[in-house]
Amino acid sequence: MSSIPPVTKHLLIINVLMWLATIVLAQGHVVDLQRWLGLHFWKGSNFNPAQLLTYMFMHDTRGVFHIFFNMFSLWMFGRILEKVLGSKRYLFYYISCGLGAGLLQELVWQFTWQDVLVSSVSGPTASASDIIEAIRQGHADFTLDSFYNSMVTIGASGAVFGILLAFGMIFPNMPMYIIPFPFPIKAKWMVLGYGAIELIFGISGQMSNVAHFAHIGGMLFGFIMILYWKRTGAIGGRGNGYY
Repeated sequence: MSSIPPVTKHLLIINVLMWLATIVLAQGHVVDLQRWLGLHFWKGSNFNPAQLLTYMFMHDTRGVFHIFFNMFSLWMFGRILEKVLGSKRYLFYYISCGLGAGLLQELVWQFTWQDVLVSSVSGPTASASDIIEAIRQGHADFTLDSFYNSMVTIGASGAVFGILLAFGMIFPNMPMYIIPFPFPIKAKWMVLGYGAIELIFGISGQMSNVAHFAHIGGMLFGFIMILYWKRTGAIGGRGNGYY
């Protein structure tokens, strides 16, 4: 731990502590942290603007894979990126990517919530307007607000995907060994591959329990910031071995 730069170290510690606290408090029925700190759809009564920040420190407690892979990626790439950007700029970048991911997720929800509503209702096919009218007349076993509040996303993935994007832009030709491929892949192609996969999954609706567009949002905001810093000379140039 002593070799990990301070911001990356504290981000790792905070995320793990929040994950453990969520488990402990839920078992004691004390408080559901995901309800208060997870990012809800803005139309729901459980939404709070602060969730655009807090959601990125929450992770799925039904297993360890969600937090493990996010924290492993944060440790692997974040510690290198922090040394390149400097701690203050790195923290600003990380938080901005997380905020960008949350904002894009809210935008996607805004344009797709009616389709989600239709797909969540069993029985004869009906339009979103018909279902909404039935809910308002009390013919459904749930309210529109409870449906809005069921749309929640958590995790540091948006910020982490921003870190992956920055790594690929700053060290584009660094060889990466990715299981199960027996050969190295340049960082820039790895990043492009991740982005393409997320876009395909997001549009096709595959793995719908994963916030693919939030991942893309983190990469998009990261791309804008890294491009701006490179053009203004804030983070090196070709002469320093960067992209």
